Amino acid sequence: MPSASPTSDGAVDAQSGAGEPLRHGAFRWLISGRSASYLGNAVAPIALAFAVLDLTGSVTDLGWVVGARSVANVALLLFGGVVADRLPRAVVLTASCAAAALTQGMVAALVLTGAATVPLLVVLGAVNGAVSAMAFPAAAALTPQTVPERLVRQANALLRLSTNTALVGGTAVGGVLVAGVGPGWGIAVDAAMFAASGIFFSRIRVPDVRHAGTDEPSTWRQLREGWGEFTRRTWVWVVVLQFMVVNAALTGGIAVLGPAVADDTFGRRTWGFVLAVQTLGMVVGGLIALRWQPRHALRYGVALTALTAAPLLVLAHAPRPLVLAAVLLLDGIAIEQFGVAWDVSLQQNVPADRLARVYSYDAVGSFVAIPVGEMLVGPVAGQVGLEDTLTGAAVLVVLATVAALASGSVRSLRRTDGGTAEDVVTGRHAPGQQRPDEPGHQPAEP
Repeated sequence: MPSASPTSDGAVDAQSGAGEPLRHGAFRWLISGRSASYLGNAVAPIALAFAVLDLTGSVTDLGWVVGARSVANVALLLFGGVVADRLPRAVVLTASCAAAALTQGMVAALVLTGAATVPLLVVLGAVNGAVSAMAFPAAAALTPQTVPERLVRQANALLRLSTNTALVGGTAVGGVLVAGVGPGWGIAVDAAMFAASGIFFSRIRVPDVRHAGTDEPSTWRQLREGWGEFTRRTWVWVVVLQFMVVNAALTGGIAVLGPAVADDTFGRRTWGFVLAVQTLGMVVGGLIALRWQPRHALRYGVALTALTAAPLLVLAHAPRPLVLAAVLLLDGIAIEQFGVAWDVSLQQNVPADRLARVYSYDAVGSFVAIPVGEMLVGPVAGQVGLEDTLTGAAVLVVLATVAALASGSVRSLRRTDGGTAEDVVTGRHAPGQQRPDEPGHQPAEP
């Protein structure tokens, strides 16, 4: 593989060898499993949103249904991180997918038979959120185990490119399914995709990053170790605080109020295609991140997050499909620059045997306000109106982004290829040297 070379502005051109992670069997199974689950999950939110609206017509009820999933997810994420660092991560993913397929299959059956009620959907949504809490840290932390360290950046970009491509197709299909045959079949597709993902994940074989020959520490001790890794890096908790606000504003505005705006204006089928344009933007963003990423990628990624305010403003003031599609395309590109930069920053700076726990703290902090946003946005919109609620959410996104960029730790973090970015900045050890407490994670090809 030709080595990446610095460009004139300090970035690295990663075009050479961009597809090399696919030569590793474990990575191929990982990308297949995650892509299948993303394909189904692109359909599910659209289908579930309109299933609830068909059932009660209330955005408040929709907020409770999607919020219940988020509450259960956040409540168990820390435990999920411990499980993913204690057990083989591929096994955790396989079991989680089996449980998710079962819960989504039950939701689909209830909707298709007309037996669905809001309380039943709330309960099943909570169970599905709990299952997802087990899967997310395992999936995120498994990536660097499936490729040599020098390919982690390309692997993350390829994963996001593949999953976002699946989102494009799934979102468009979701709109067609909901408009054509009803939301129940969309949820059934999600269940089938989870089953397929479980089969793919079961084929992953990677070296064990857990320490051998030592007593298994208690769950409480493992949580404290993860918290220590999370808090000692200022840029980590600053960005997590930013996304506590961004995620709450965005999910409340898009997942809850967006379908209501679509029903009142351009329709359900168009809503699915408009959301597909956002994921198309993420595909384009993935191609950009795969070929070129600046040394201060986290700084630029955080700054570009401000663009997520644009779709909220358009929904509020100009809910026309072409305008909304244009801003969602740009938003998708921006989101992807942050996403790749964030994953690489964590994977280059956190010891492999503690990475899942840091991801779980990241997820809890980033997601804890989501159910609040989902459950409150309906009543708030009922009091002040959709337009003012969406505008206020956009303002919160911009303010949170500006606050994160005020941190010197966020602005100065540099990405490297070889060694960790943080260690190169601080001079703790030369590039390419392994930290004494960090196990290697270059898997052999199964």
